[in-house]
Amino acid sequence: MAGKFVVTKGKDGQDYFVLKASNGQVILQSEGYKTRKSCANGIESVRKNAGVESRFECRTAKNGKAYFVLKASNGQEIGRSQMYKSDSGCRNGMKSVAANAAGATVELPD
Repeated sequence: MAGKFVVTKGKDGQDYFVLKASNGQVILQSEGYKTRKSCANGIESVRKNAGVESRFECRTAKNGKAYFVLKASNGQEIGRSQMYKSDSGCRNGMKSVAANAAGATVELPD
């Protein structure tokens, strides 16, 4: 089973997506988008950029946990991960996004 992008409507009326690995775990979440078309463009940007290692950036949160961001070619953040206990967990998360994004299906809300 491949990964999948799941699109939801937030309480703020914006569309958001998450990328789930084949085991159902969320491995990347997006910012809010004002339109469904913009959200779809964000998903395509993840597909395009997830295969480029230099577009990932591992960071450390204030609580000391690691997370990563995926950036587009223009430097804009496309999505970010959950928090990881270690840098190695963060790197594994980046590999999971790279492996799952290209072939992921898209699930839209009803």
